[in-house]
Amino acid sequence: MADAVIVVALLAVAVAATAAVVNRDPARQALVLAVLGTALAVLFTVLQAPDVGLSQLAVGSALTPLLIMLSVRKVRRRSARGKDGTQ
Repeated sequence: MADAVIVVALLAVAVAATAAVVNRDPARQALVLAVLGTALAVLFTVLQAPDVGLSQLAVGSALTPLLIMLSVRKVRRRSARGKDGTQ
């Protein structure tokens, strides 16, 4: 039973990682990265490393995608301002 849970968690990580690589839009990549971080947190917990899982949940699932989304938003605002001719 435990082996089946590990295999499912590994498959979830593989699917999420592939989706993150295949996606071309940075905003969508950040969202998929959050899903990947959650899948990794589940995998770490299943592999009996709950401390690493909690760290991954905080950093990989919440903080990193949030920072990426804020950066993408700021870049898009600047590029929109540059196209309008205003600085």
